[in-house]
Amino acid sequence: MMPFYYGSKARSVPEFLRLRFDEKTRAWNACTFAFMTVLSSGISMYAMARLIQTLHVFDSLFIHLGWPLQWIFHFSIILSALIVLCYIFLGGLTSAIYNEVLQFFLIVAGFLPLVWVGLKNVGGWNGLKASLPQAYMHSWQGLSSAHTNPLGVDWFTLVAGLGFVLSFGYWCTDFLVVQRAMAANSMGAARRTPLIAAFPKMLFPFIIILPGMIAAGLSFHAAHAGAADPSAYHLPMKNGAYDYNMTLPTLLGHYFPTGMLGIGLTALMASFMSGMAGNVTAFNSVWTYDIYEAYIRPGQSEHHYLNVGRAATIFGILASIGAAYVANQFNNIMDLLQLVFGFVNAPLFATFALGMFWRRSTGHGAFTGLLCGTLAAAVHHGVTLPFGEHPGVKGGWLLMGHAPLHVYDSGMAQSFVTAAWAFGVSFIVTLFVSLATTRTKTDDELRGLVYSLTPKIKEHETHFLARPAVLGVIILSLTLVLSIIFW
Repeated sequence: MMPFYYGSKARSVPEFLRLRFDEKTRAWNACTFAFMTVLSSGISMYAMARLIQTLHVFDSLFIHLGWPLQWIFHFSIILSALIVLCYIFLGGLTSAIYNEVLQFFLIVAGFLPLVWVGLKNVGGWNGLKASLPQAYMHSWQGLSSAHTNPLGVDWFTLVAGLGFVLSFGYWCTDFLVVQRAMAANSMGAARRTPLIAAFPKMLFPFIIILPGMIAAGLSFHAAHAGAADPSAYHLPMKNGAYDYNMTLPTLLGHYFPTGMLGIGLTALMASFMSGMAGNVTAFNSVWTYDIYEAYIRPGQSEHHYLNVGRAATIFGILASIGAAYVANQFNNIMDLLQLVFGFVNAPLFATFALGMFWRRSTGHGAFTGLLCGTLAAAVHHGVTLPFGEHPGVKGGWLLMGHAPLHVYDSGMAQSFVTAAWAFGVSFIVTLFVSLATTRTKTDDELRGLVYSLTPKIKEHETHFLARPAVLGVIILSLTLVLSIIFW
C-alpha cells in the first residue's frame, strides 16, 4: 500500500481517502481517527502515570505538603502530559521519531537482562515450561476452543480478528504508523520502512512477552507455595483481578538492583512517551489538514495552520488526560487498545482493500461501509460482555439491566470479534452500495490510487537485499520458521 500513500503525495490517510473516494469519506475517517488517537494517547498517559506512581518518587513530597498519596496518580498524569507537550512543541514529528528510535535501544538494554535473570531464576526454559500450563508454551495448540486457550480465544477468533483484520488494519491504515513512512525521503525508503521494522518486531516477543510468561510462572509458583515466602513474586490486584498493567514494573522491582531498575523503568517511560507523542502528532496533523483546513477555515496561510497545529497539540493532550481515566478502569490496557482499533481500523481496512484493488468501489459505498462498520462494532460491543465484568465501558451498555447476548471468555476475545464484525459489515456494505451507485472517479483520476491502474515499481538499481519483495520473502520465511518452532 505504500506506493499509493507516498505516490499520491497525500499528507495523511484521510486525505488519501478524499483522493480515492470523496470528501464525506475523508471527513468521517478524520473524525473517528482523531477520536482513536486521543484514546490511544490516553492509554499511554495512564501507563506512564502508573509507572511514576509505582516509583514512589513523590511520596515524601506529598507527605511533607500534607497532601493525600492518592493524588500522586493525578499529579503523575499532569506531569507526563507536560513532558510530552514540551518536546512535541520543541521538535514536532521529528522529536517523536527520534524518541522512538532511542526507546527501542533502551527497551532492549533494560529488558534483555530481565529475561536472562528471570529465566535463570525459574530454572531456564525447561523450568519455565514446568511452571506453566502447557497451553502457555505454544502459539497454536489449544486453540480448538476458547476454554482451552489462556487468552480465551479460539483459532478463528485469533486468525480472523487479530491475524487478519487488526494486524493488517494497524500496519496498513493506521496513520500513526503510516506517517513514519510518509516522512521518508524517497519511494524506496518509504516501502522499506515497515519491512525493516518487521525484523525487530519479530524479536520483541522474547523481551516483552517472555517476561510476562516468567511472571505468570512465578505467580503460579507463589500461589502453590503459599504467601509465607516474602520473596515470592506477587502481581498487584485491581478490582478483584490481577492488574496485568503492572506486570513489567513489578517484575523489574522484583529482580533488578537500583541501577538496573533505573534503566528498565526509563525504558518503559520512553516507550509510553513515544506512544503519547506519536498519537498526539498524528492527531494534530489530521485535525489541522483534514478537518480545520478542509471544512472550517480553508485558504489560510501556512503560518496560520502551524498555529492551529500547535493549539491542536494542546487540545489533544488535554483530551488524552480524560482518556487516561477511562483506561484506569481496565486491568489490561491491551484489551482497550484492541477495542479502539476494532472500532476505527477494522472497518477502514475493509474500505481500503476494496478501494485499492477494485476500481468500481464508489465514494457512497466507502462512506456507507465505514459508517455501518463502526456502528456494527458499537452494537456488538454494546450487547456482549467479557466473563466476570459488569455492563459499562467494557461492554453490555445497550442492555442495561438485562443479560448480555453473549459472554466471552476474555476482553481480548471480545475485542477480536468486534473487529471481525466491523470489517465484515464494512466490506459487504461497501461492496453492495458501490454496485448500486455510479462511479464519480474516472480511470485517469484513479491512476496511482488503484492497483490495476498504477504502473508497477521496479527497483533494479537497488541492491538485491534492499528490494522490498526480497525483504518481504525473508520476513515471511522467518515468520514461518518461528511459527513452526513455537507451534
